[in-house]
Amino acid sequence: MENQVRKQTEEALAEIYRNAQLALQSISNILPATEDTEVRDLLTAQHEEYERFSAKASMLAKDKGLELKEPNPMKKAMMWGSIKMSTLTDNSRSHIADMMVQGTVMGVTSLRTTMNDLAADGDEEIKSLMREMIEAEEKFEKTWKEYL
Repeated sequence: MENQVRKQTEEALAEIYRNAQLALQSISNILPATEDTEVRDLLTAQHEEYERFSAKASMLAKDKGLELKEPNPMKKAMMWGSIKMSTLTDNSRSHIADMMVQGTVMGVTSLRTTMNDLAADGDEEIKSLMREMIEAEEKFEKTWKEYL
């Protein structure tokens, strides 16, 4: 049973890290196409928040002797292409907001699914970080919806 809890703990931490890395990549891909100063500032602030989550996940992994893998390079390349094509045709405030809402919804869904799979006696630090990230993503989603 203990092995199962460790595996769930490792997967939960990996999901936090993956989610943060994909968000960082997405924002980095969107920023160059963003001309709206207010939207750029919001993207930059969110980028900093995701960097914080990524760093916390990395430190927890190191402390617990767990290994985190980078997101799939093919997925990152496909995401880059999709964002570039999408912002090439429309880099308006509402379109960028729509892309960010879609991304945060996917992130929240993934994090909540992982959280629900986590054992009740799972690592409290990781559960706390996951709850914190879900809360941040939900806040981001609400903010972006105001730009639609």
